[in-house]
Amino acid sequence: MNRVVLLGTKGGPAIRAGGAMPTASLLELDGRRVVIDCGIGVTKALVEAGMDLKTLDLIFITHLHSDHILELGPLIHTAWTTGMQGPVQVFGPPGIKDYWAGFMASMAYDNAIRVEDEGRTPLDQIVTISSYDEGLVMEDGLRVQALRVPHPPLADCFALRFDGSRSVTFSGDTAYFPPLADFAQGCDLLVHEALLPEGVELIIQRTGLGDRLRNHLYASHTKAADVGRIAGAAGVGRLVLNHLVPADDPSIGPEDWLAQVAVAWNGKAEVGTDGMEILL
Repeated sequence: MNRVVLLGTKGGPAIRAGGAMPTASLLELDGRRVVIDCGIGVTKALVEAGMDLKTLDLIFITHLHSDHILELGPLIHTAWTTGMQGPVQVFGPPGIKDYWAGFMASMAYDNAIRVEDEGRTPLDQIVTISSYDEGLVMEDGLRVQALRVPHPPLADCFALRFDGSRSVTFSGDTAYFPPLADFAQGCDLLVHEALLPEGVELIIQRTGLGDRLRNHLYASHTKAADVGRIAGAAGVGRLVLNHLVPADDPSIGPEDWLAQVAVAWNGKAEVGTDGMEILL
């Protein structure tokens, strides 16, 4: 079965009771299982999506903000203690190897015990960590391409396109970026981050962080109406909004997001929710 499961759909690292979890997605395409981003909660969400952690295969990290990488190490370690024997390939932007080295150092005591006491193959013999840049990332059953997108102040943030029997593009975190339409051209599915301007002030009131946070949100994310423009220019088959800013305000509903998208897009569009399954 070819599908995408949205494991976490919230923009930003904070979690609240009853709210959405930070960003992570599962792509199952042509027999490959690809985890895209590893926000907190990804491991449990994968299990609830029906994935056997022993089959963990391929992981892509779009950028190094905590809401996209915080549970990368714990996911792999938990899969390992579940019985995963690899190989697992991890692709991330520059800096991903430093993250992994730090995680492995933090778990050195436990790792050594489990190898000695339980006979497990050392994790560093199972997991391969590679950094990638813009362009073709891999072509091994799936063709994976990356496009650098603007998400200041980070220099290395990427949209990812996966091509097999179906084509899916994940925008990553990005300001409005018209070249993304060419990158996603003709895809069956575009999963794009989205910001709702009327929700920004609600976030400012909640956090008390003022102009610096407001300026960051507008400089680094894509308004929902502009997401519609990207989808229309790309001619995608289906659009799903993800990494929602805000994701957990009770005064904002799906109709608010879709009304903005409809300004420039009259195709099939949905607002992502945690656990949403999208068949390809």
